[in-house]
Amino acid sequence: MELNMTQKQTQTLSPQMMQSMEILQMGSQELLEYIEEVVQENPVLEVEDRYDRQDEISILKRKLEWLEATDPQNRYYHQQDTEEDSDPLSNYGFVTDEDENLYHYVLSQVQMLELAPELAACCAFLVECLDQNGWLDEPLETLAADASQPFSQMERALEIVQSLEPAGVAARNLGECLRLQLLRRHEGDTLALQIVDHWLDALSKNRYNLIARALEVSQEEVRTACELIRSLNPRPGTGFASRENLTYITPDVIVVSFPDHFELLTNDYFFPTLNISSYYCRLLKESDDAEVKDYLTGKVRQAKWVVRSIDQRRSTLMECAKCILELQEPFFRKGPGHLIPLSLADVAGRLGVHESTVSRSVKDKYIQCSMGVYPLSYFFSRSLGDRAGGGSSSPDFAKAMIKRLIAAEDKRKPLSDQKLCALMAQEGCELSRRTVAKYRDELNIPSTTGRRQY
Repeated sequence: MELNMTQKQTQTLSPQMMQSMEILQMGSQELLEYIEEVVQENPVLEVEDRYDRQDEISILKRKLEWLEATDPQNRYYHQQDTEEDSDPLSNYGFVTDEDENLYHYVLSQVQMLELAPELAACCAFLVECLDQNGWLDEPLETLAADASQPFSQMERALEIVQSLEPAGVAARNLGECLRLQLLRRHEGDTLALQIVDHWLDALSKNRYNLIARALEVSQEEVRTACELIRSLNPRPGTGFASRENLTYITPDVIVVSFPDHFELLTNDYFFPTLNISSYYCRLLKESDDAEVKDYLTGKVRQAKWVVRSIDQRRSTLMECAKCILELQEPFFRKGPGHLIPLSLADVAGRLGVHESTVSRSVKDKYIQCSMGVYPLSYFFSRSLGDRAGGGSSSPDFAKAMIKRLIAAEDKRKPLSDQKLCALMAQEGCELSRRTVAKYRDELNIPSTTGRRQY
């Protein structure tokens, strides 16, 4: 066995560097949870309130002055927000999670009816079987067997539940859902009822001429009835989603638009300000206990690194956002459809950092502008090739062109995907038919059959 000695150079990441990279890629909510956790674990870190008492009083005073200048309803809601939880009337008028829950909303109506116990139990069972759309997705025979109740009893319970709000609840298919709403709100519209009962497939394909001939009415009457049907809600339960299912996005960067330039602001108020405790720093210098000094030295070092990493996250994020704002200025000026191709390497090259740093910086980060809130990753798109007049097109540009061409088409002779390819090529955006069909599907635009109006 021969022993050899070799020399090589390797690069390893320290725990502090790994922690810094983890902080860099954290989203707002994740970073806030991390700050709360590290403050609990490290006594050296202190959270500083951004506003003192006088600032808070000043802000509340301005709010009250605004409320006084508006209607009484605003003052009522403001009073709700400022009352303490100890007040027994503080929750009066508030909407709770149970109020938003479809099950509790419909069941409360059942409980208000004077029903026999067996019938009330059947109604409650049906309410429990509602899916998130407010439909019953199992046959009534199966539900009757599962509840060990006679089918006739379950039929009566279904009639009762379907008579409750929201209109269309407990429907077993799309036609029944729309029919229940028409009977509740537009009982006299027999034409719409006929279309819902027998011509939904033709309606989905805009075959107004076929429906008009079959029902012996004018196309204008059919169009009016179809518009009424389209105004109905095919999923009556969607408005009752529980609050816990909602996801709120907090933008990390805000773009303020001026006539001649843009300004970038960080959403710093979302995070608390972290400081190193002067008490523990003084204790570290004055203590003669070796264990205390060793413990505090580690905690102070960790605290300084956390504060430095958060500051570094903020500065790197702002640099990336500023670079994106400069490179994608047409989007911020004109809106969707004006994104230019942009890669991580483009931003990394301008900032003089590695692509992985840019990737971590934009991960789970959001920017707010006059068009709405967008993830920073939205502004990175590949190139689809050169287009007429110079420059290159992006998927966003191609989708905007598809929407524009389809909006201007003749609805009696809609453009096929192949024809869209040819028209887009004339404007310098050459795509395959398959790619055009893919982008059209992503835009939720039906094919020629679904867009044709007879």
